[in-house]
Amino acid sequence: MSEKNRDGKRMARERLAAEREKQRAADKRRRALIVGASVVCVLGLAAVIGVVAANAGKDKNTASSGPVVAPSGAQGKDSLAIPVGKDDAKATLTVWEDFRCPACQAFETAYRPTLHELVDAGQLRIEYHLVTLIDGNLGGSGSRNAANAAACAQDAGKFRDFHDVLYENQPKETDDAFAGNDKLIELAGKVEGLNTPAFQKCVKDGTHNSWVVKSNQAFQAGKFNGTPTVLLGGKNIYEDQTMTPAKLKQLVEDANKQ
Repeated sequence: MSEKNRDGKRMARERLAAEREKQRAADKRRRALIVGASVVCVLGLAAVIGVVAANAGKDKNTASSGPVVAPSGAQGKDSLAIPVGKDDAKATLTVWEDFRCPACQAFETAYRPTLHELVDAGQLRIEYHLVTLIDGNLGGSGSRNAANAAACAQDAGKFRDFHDVLYENQPKETDDAFAGNDKLIELAGKVEGLNTPAFQKCVKDGTHNSWVVKSNQAFQAGKFNGTPTVLLGGKNIYEDQTMTPAKLKQLVEDANKQ
């Protein structure tokens, strides 16, 4: 074999090895995104965004006045938790989330089938707390308006279905599309029986806006690092880099055996 051919084959092997390494790195990043351990909507995001963050909180609609109206069936301290699942389930998952947060969407995409399975089997109860972190970081009111609409869906007994629709149709983080009530009402059409005059009025009136603000204040008071914050038995499983849907399912099943 000529020296030229040997060099050519060596270079080909090196290129192949480099491509494989790149693929392994990409796969590792993808798994990290799905698990959610390395991607989180953090309180310090505004520092990265720079000029955009200078306008954070200046939207006149961000602050809400008026009475705090909790959605139907809300539970917990100050009625700030929207429950999904049976009250007597032995395992409870507490989720702090922002409908504009891409990391929240990544968590939902990866874990939703498992969460639905466990809830429907009566093994898991989920308490959702709605947050407006992205509104505060990037400005706008999409986090708050989407949370209000989700609370309106809770009034209609359609929270879980609408919750899933919001994440399935989440705009880019910098796109405040959820600020538009018409957009939220349009998405409600994807949930059977939700898009009623009562729901539309609740959305347009911002019936639960002050409740959403109070929920976000509770999130800040809790000094959580970002969204999503996912607690099982008081432990933040979202920070566990070994966590997977299968591992979460096993933890819940073990809790139900006790």
